[in-house]
Amino acid sequence: MLVNPLMNFPTTPRASEEESQETGVDATLRPKRWDEYIGQQHVKKNLKILLDAAKKRNEPGEHVLFSGPAGLGKTSLAHLVAREMNTNIRVTSGPAIERVGDLASILPNLLPNDILFIDEIHRMNRLIEEVLYPAMESRTLDIIVGKGPSARTIQLELPPFMLIAATTRPGLLSGPLRSRFGASFRLDFYEDGDIQKIIHRSALLLNVAVEPAAVGRISKASRFTPRVANRLLKRARDYADVHPDQTWVDTHTRSSGNQSKTMITDDIAQHALNLLEIDDQGLDPMDRKILEIVITKFNGGPVGIQSIAAAASEDTGTLEEVYEPYLMQLGMLERTSRGRVATARAYAHLGIATQQQQALLTP
Repeated sequence: MLVNPLMNFPTTPRASEEESQETGVDATLRPKRWDEYIGQQHVKKNLKILLDAAKKRNEPGEHVLFSGPAGLGKTSLAHLVAREMNTNIRVTSGPAIERVGDLASILPNLLPNDILFIDEIHRMNRLIEEVLYPAMESRTLDIIVGKGPSARTIQLELPPFMLIAATTRPGLLSGPLRSRFGASFRLDFYEDGDIQKIIHRSALLLNVAVEPAAVGRISKASRFTPRVANRLLKRARDYADVHPDQTWVDTHTRSSGNQSKTMITDDIAQHALNLLEIDDQGLDPMDRKILEIVITKFNGGPVGIQSIAAAASEDTGTLEEVYEPYLMQLGMLERTSRGRVATARAYAHLGIATQQQQALLTP
């Protein structure tokens, strides 16, 4: 990765050079072409039209906002847009832009038609956000030099560029900032079939053989999220390297004379998930702890998120961003005006009798 000398943030080279310079397993698994990006069809179709129209007019695309839970492919889409437009993509994040001067060191150094990708843009300072408004609208950057009566404003002309922003919490973005994006796309949780396709593709890139039953098991525990699916696949690969399925090894060695691939059987996938304390629904210890707190400490709810966070010794933002969306997706937790409520599915999953069931069992 290149580094801008004026600011310590990574710069991705042109698409033709990017593949040879990307390193690491995660970079290897990142889609490099549109047909490799699985799922999110509604986003891909609309985005493709937007980009094709921009290329036909020979101008940068409109500013785009991607929103949705973490791990659904927002960053991958930004890199694919850069490849589609055959231009540079420069990457930073909201928390990394601490001062107006940081933004002033980024924007004027963009080349014409470059893409600036700001991840977690909802965490960007409001003062910096206001400086970004004219940059997005009129491609100018207003910088105030000095203080008091002697202060003056310098206006810098910016090259045409495309801003792509990603956020996991779109509700924290101000209205004026949201309105300046020409297109806004929300990425949804993936279908099980798409997750299985992603696991097959990742296994091929990792030179790993995976039994169909193991693919289904990993997919079911992936929280409908590609990043989690890839993480579980890598942990299953680690377990298979250390504890290979001896039956498969013996059979494969006799038939081929060598052991060219790591094999992830269904048993290996199950053992790997057990070590990670992830159950067959993809719930980890904290997921189960949240449900247990709502059920056992607060009689199933309703209970406020602050009370759950205090009982779980966890930050409210983490509960709302990381754990609640999946529990709600599974139908195990409901968010009501009075607070969170555990559903019958949560009781059944934890093996706890509901109050109605307890009443029936009581003589």
